[in-house]
This record gives sequence, C-alpha cells and structure tokens, in this order.
Amino acid sequence: MFASKKPEIPNIVSAERNITGKGTEIKGDITSNGDFRIDGKVEGNIKTSGKLILGKDGIIVGTVNCANADFEGKFTGKLYCTGTLSLKSSAEIEGEVFLEKLSIEPGAIFNAVCSMKGVKSLNTTDGIKTESQKAVS
Repeated sequence: MFASKKPEIPNIVSAERNITGKGTEIKGDITSNGDFRIDGKVEGNIKTSGKLILGKDGIIVGTVNCANADFEGKFTGKLYCTGTLSLKSSAEIEGEVFLEKLSIEPGAIFNAVCSMKGVKSLNTTDGIKTESQKAVS
C-alpha cells in the first residue's frame, strides 16, 4: 500500500586523511580525494584534490598534482600546485614547480625552475622581446 522510499545519500567528496608512515616505501602512483601526509618514501606520481604534506623524513621522487602543499622533506620531480606551496626550513626541492603562490622559510633549499600563474613568459608570442631579440633590433 505505502511504498517505502529510501532516503538518497548525497555524493560527498571524501574528506579522508591519508598517512604514509616513516619507514614505508611506495613505488607506484597514488590518487586521493583527501589530504595526504607522507613521512616515508614515494617513488611515483601523486594526485590529490586536497593538501599534500611532506614530513621532515619524507621523500618524494616523481610528479605531484595537488591543491596545496606543505613540504619539510625532500622532493625531486615536477610539482603542480593550484594553490600555495609552503616550504619549511628543512625542505629540499629539485625539479620543476608550477604554482599559484609560494612561501619559503629561511634555510629551505629550492633548486627548481618555477612558474607562477599570472606571470607573463618572456617570448615573442606575448609581444615581449627576449634579451637576444633586443640585441638584434
């Protein structure tokens, strides 16, 4: 007579927090919707729509795509951060970094090619002449 109707459960983005502990080694790709903290070693690609935290003993070798990041450990590779990258004094970064905002504490090592959104590149397609083109003109 009366149909029982189950309530619909909304599709909510996971707010899970993931932790890779000290002494743990992962070789492969990681994808997560929640925040991720790494205190071990990851060799591979990491993609998260949340925040990536690299602990003081953490090491990442690979490509990272994240919303925001706080690094205290060592990173080598390509980093794509749609928000803010914060480097603590113990952080060591090598590779290529593409981001919106950058915060670096004194003592951090930042040996990377860095590209920030909103910064015009110096090439002729933007109507800006490079130094070598200026010398020729």
